[in-house]
This record gives sequence, C-alpha cells and structure tokens, in this order.
Amino acid sequence: MLSSLIIHIILLPLHPQKDGALAQLVEHRTENPCVPGSIPGGTTTKSTDRKTIGAFFRQTNNLKKMKRITFLLIYLMMVVAVRLHAADNTIVVKAGDAESLLQAIEQANRQNADSTAERLFILLPDGLYDLGERVLTTITGHNVSLIGQSMNGTIIRNAPDAANEGISKTATIRVMATGTYLQDLTLQNALKYYECGSAGRAVTLHEKQSTRTICNRVRLLSYQDTYYSDSEEGQFYFLDSEIHGTIDFICGAGDVFFSRCTIVTERRAIEDKGRCVIAAPRTSKTQFGYVFDGCTIKNLGSAFHYARGWHTSPRCAFLNTTLEHPELLLDTRFDHRGMRTVNSQFYEYHTMDAAGKDITPKSNIVTFTLKEEKNTVETIMAKEKARDFRLKNVFPDWRPDKQLKNLQRQAERLKKTFL
Repeated sequence: MLSSLIIHIILLPLHPQKDGALAQLVEHRTENPCVPGSIPGGTTTKSTDRKTIGAFFRQTNNLKKMKRITFLLIYLMMVVAVRLHAADNTIVVKAGDAESLLQAIEQANRQNADSTAERLFILLPDGLYDLGERVLTTITGHNVSLIGQSMNGTIIRNAPDAANEGISKTATIRVMATGTYLQDLTLQNALKYYECGSAGRAVTLHEKQSTRTICNRVRLLSYQDTYYSDSEEGQFYFLDSEIHGTIDFICGAGDVFFSRCTIVTERRAIEDKGRCVIAAPRTSKTQFGYVFDGCTIKNLGSAFHYARGWHTSPRCAFLNTTLEHPELLLDTRFDHRGMRTVNSQFYEYHTMDAAGKDITPKSNIVTFTLKEEKNTVETIMAKEKARDFRLKNVFPDWRPDKQLKNLQRQAERLKKTFL
C-alpha cells in the first residue's frame, strides 16, 4: 500500500502548469478522460477573475503539500529499508528466555558458518537466562556479536552438577570461532564451588581453538578456572570487564590483553583459609601470554599471588596495576612453585595503591622451582622493557581497540532501535 501511494503521488504534477496546460487539465476532467482535449495546451489566456486566481493558488498550495508528503514518505521508506537491513543481521532474544537465547545461537551458527560471513548481532534484553545444568553452549558461527542491555542486568547462568566438574566440561559459553564480540553482559557458572572439595573447576568462557574474541564490559563470575583461553595461537582482548575467582581463574594459552579490567579474588574457602592465584598461563606458541594493563585488583578476603606457571613457557605481565589491598599480596608476588614447569617469565611494572602511590619494589627476584629444577628471574621490569608490552606490540597484525569502537557504535545503535 505504501509503495502504491508513493507511485500515485509521483505521477501527480509537482510544478505549476502553464496556463494552457491548466485548461487542458480542466478539460480532461470534464470530457472523456480517455480522449485528448480539444483545446491545445498553451493556447488559452489567463483569466483575471477571482475564482480562477483562487483555484490557481489552491493548486499551488496543494502541490507544495504533496511535495512535502512525498519527501516524508520517501524518507520513511529509507528508514524502513535500513531497519529491515539491520533486522537481516540482528536477532532479538525474548527477555529472560533461555530457550530463545539457545535458538538465537543456533541460528547464528548456521547463518555465519563461513568465516567471511557478515557480522550478526544477537541482542539480549536485561534478564536472567538460566541454562540450568546445561554446559558447553557453543558459538561456532564467525563474526557473531552477543550484546546485552547492561553488564549487571543481562545474566547468562548455568549451574553444572558438582560431580561433573572439570575445566573442559563445565563452561557456560564455549567459543569455537573467529571474531566473536561480547558486550554488556554477565556469564556466571554457579557450580557449588565450596562443596567440591579440592577442585571446583567451573569455566564461564571457554575459548576452544578460537581467536580474536573481544570482551567489552563483560563480567565473568565463578571461582576456579573462570576464564580459559584454550587456544595456543589465539588472540583475545578484554576492555573494562570484570573477572572473579579464587584459584587459577584466568588460565590457558595464547596472547590475551586485559585493559582497564577489574580482577576480584573471592574467598579461597568459606572459612577464608588458603590463598588465591589470579593467572595460570601455559603459553606455548605466542610471545606475550597474559598482559594486564591498567587493571585494578580487589580482594574479598584471601591473600593472593599474581600468577603461577602451568606448563610449557608461561608468560604474564602486570603493568600499571592498582592494588586495593596491597597487604594481601604475598611476599614473592608470583608463586615460585610451578605446576609442571619452572620456565615462567613473569613481570611487573608500576604497581600502585588505591591512592595512586607507586608501591613497586625496586627488585623482586623469584626462583621458580619444580622438584630439583630451578629458574631465577628478576620480575620487576624497567620502563624501557615495559614499552614492549603495549597493545600495538602484542597484536601487531590486529587492532582490537579500533575494532571494538566500531562494534560498540553499531551495538549502541541497534540497542536503541530494538531494546
């Protein structure tokens, strides 16, 4: 109906007709409309009576109104066309409906099976998306964006059976794709950690043979193995995000850059015994491992180490870190006891307290040990070496910060339109 209306308007004359043409039009309306008029166009003379002048101005005003209406309708058609184009690559999930979320992920996996697929956005209104005991909900579609309405209000949660705990078995979301983008949401693994005894491995985000995932304002809630970068050559980027845990809660391989993130150590045990360890890298094929730049570490009770080595050649650096409770950082700062290796390359630069005071020690020499093996490392970096850990050096062939800004703009526009 809309297109038919516009076509009819466009066929109407949009400019005042010559005097003769006006008479021709009038004659067409009084004679047979299928037969050309007998008065040749342009041959009549202009009448000066008031009736004719009034008719002329009425027609002129009507034509101006028609022009405005035509312009408005064309504009509306363009807006509708843009929205329809966005809808082709946007899936809006029903608020708080876990099944709707699962269907959206399945559709995205089918639609974006090709690595060159156009980016697809899944929008989640605020709400709790309770997956129950379901684990390993997997994103295999490439260039898929999962966009929540707000970081604290949009929560995707699973609660695996404690009997099935395990680093590769419990993830809330597993990514097996390139170019995944997460924004403004929380992933929570609600496995009953304190009832699991010595191990309660409960992953929220499992990067399984994936790469170039970006997390922007994403909160990860669990205790052990909260974030698992299970991709030897993967590249991953976090900005303004929040990660909670107790032991080895940021673990795995690849190069991962954490910018302006909040790292929260939970109580190691209900009675607040034991210690926490933030990172457990197992770097093997990349140069930098885990880089924390401008992050804040908050503590909910237990003392902690920055990191400990998992295996292979673990690499990790904490730069420009703010410690809200520096007294809880254990003396060696990094755990000297390697799990399967002593080849840890751990560094620290420009650490501050909550008031912004530089509290970095001048030296911190750690001897990493594993049975009879030993490896002694100076963990405090000079300013010149710290420059090597800038984002552009960590990812020389990828600018996730620029990509994030572009994706964030797109996401905000879509949120205003659909949420």
